[in-house]
Amino acid sequence: MLPAKNPRINVTFEEITARLLMQLAQQQNKSLASFVRELTLEALELREDLALSKIAAALDQEGIKTYSHEEAWI
Repeated sequence: MLPAKNPRINVTFEEITARLLMQLAQQQNKSLASFVRELTLEALELREDLALSKIAAALDQEGIKTYSHEEAWI
């Protein structure tokens, strides 16, 4: 467990990437830190969606027995 409620994480970028991030943050009237945080959370959500899609695809089989909502919760 991390020691702080909202711990800081230092990240190092190449200069060109840092400039691009700063420009994009300014265009959206956000601080660089909040913009990078937002991008990170979006990336995590996309990875989660991808992982869940892979699981769903593996479980989706032709001709498999399915159950209605009522049957599943009896």
